Amino acid sequence: MIIESPLELIFRDLFYRLRGFAGGNDVFLKLEGFNVTGSIKVKTAIALVEDLERRGIAKPNETVMIESSSGNLGHALSLVCAIKGYEFICVTDPNANRAAIKSIELYGGRVIVVEDRDSVGGFLGTRLQKIDRLLQENPNAVWLNQYANVANKNAHAEQTADEIAREFERVDWAFVGTGTTGTFGGVSERLRQEFPGIKVVAVEPKGSVTFGGKPGKRNIPGIGTSVRPRLADLAKPDRIVAIDEARTVEACLSFVRDHHLLVGGSTGSVLAAVQELATEFMAGDTIVAISPDLGEKYLDTIYDPTWVEAFIRTSQPIPALATEGPSNSLRQFRDANHLPSQIQPSTLIGSNGNGTGNGNGNGTRNGNGNGNGNGNGHKHPGYGAAGE
Repeated sequence: MIIESPLELIFRDLFYRLRGFAGGNDVFLKLEGFNVTGSIKVKTAIALVEDLERRGIAKPNETVMIESSSGNLGHALSLVCAIKGYEFICVTDPNANRAAIKSIELYGGRVIVVEDRDSVGGFLGTRLQKIDRLLQENPNAVWLNQYANVANKNAHAEQTADEIAREFERVDWAFVGTGTTGTFGGVSERLRQEFPGIKVVAVEPKGSVTFGGKPGKRNIPGIGTSVRPRLADLAKPDRIVAIDEARTVEACLSFVRDHHLLVGGSTGSVLAAVQELATEFMAGDTIVAISPDLGEKYLDTIYDPTWVEAFIRTSQPIPALATEGPSNSLRQFRDANHLPSQIQPSTLIGSNGNGTGNGNGNGTRNGNGNGNGNGNGHKHPGYGAAGE
């Protein structure tokens, strides 16, 4: 494999088969953490920047790209902007992982950390206020707005979901962590076209308001929101599972012990949700879960006993590890629909259950799976950018 750009380092067909993981059923974990910059967000970053370029908004060596990120998207955008010739500013908060912040700076990006929590105990509202001020101060600045720009969703319909559809003849369940709901919206839209009977499960932390949950303080970055994203209007989950952060930590620790791979907090939440619904799986169901990133960047947080003791309550002992058009007007994407008071209630599933069951997960295209289907992709009708 010879590449001409780091942006070609996206591994699209990497699935970790977890035998008997969910009540006897196999689970196929789609690993995105081996992509360049270490997460699924490189797909989003490329899509957001190229969307501005197609619209004639972005001008290399002139346009300043701004985005709010708790780490992974900011890291990915810093690389994309460095390659394409744009200045990049990442607005983040104290929960962002330090490795991502250092990486952003090494790629030439500027990092602004807001310290004050918003009215519902998160940082997103404060980050968005800071972006609004930056847009007012710099006429060359544009906000990419991952929370409302449908380029975010479309990237995962055209890539992430299509990668799953090419690998499996049948998918019965798909589990996706949610924040902006870009990954969820794209994956669910595309997979429902390919597998009409699929159940797509949205996973979020307790304290997130994306699907109507009660707002609360959260400490694990990369999943959930304190301000409802506009893209959530397009997200239609079959089920919603809210996972307590302590359960997320326990899932990460169990996974590294039993499956020998360090995964990030979003992945831990997704794995906990899979086990939460294990009693609902039928024997032979094909279950796919998306792992957005790996765990090395979280060694000083979710894998650090001192940090967990201070911020997360967990019953599991923790080993001591050495461990609406992209322009200035993008601000209009953020309107009353983003406010927590506008959230429509949704039914949440708690995170205290355990499941058992029998069966084997079959259905890989390249294995001995059962089922029907084909790997042909579909062109996806785009939605107009929210608020445009």
